[in-house]
Amino acid sequence: MLNINKTVENNTAAVSLEGRLDTVTAPELEKALMELIPDLTELKLDFTDLDYISSAGLRVLLAAQKAMNKQGSMTLTHVNEAVMEILEVTGFTDILTIR
Repeated sequence: MLNINKTVENNTAAVSLEGRLDTVTAPELEKALMELIPDLTELKLDFTDLDYISSAGLRVLLAAQKAMNKQGSMTLTHVNEAVMEILEVTGFTDILTIR
């Protein structure tokens, strides 16, 4: 299960994720992000309560990053050790901005 909480102000969206970003929940996040991205110059993803990310979730992040590269920036914050390890092993730490 994945809870997605969105806040949009001006051209900035803050999206916090809670739960698991996997094959079942990735399409839900993809839909939410693709609806937001056309109007954004900044996308902030808060991973404080994200427990797990699968390859399907990584694919959604990559698509969002590619879209945001054309019009602004995307940042991941509060990434826990387990999720950070997955990002490091897959090389996503070189692609994404993580704070």
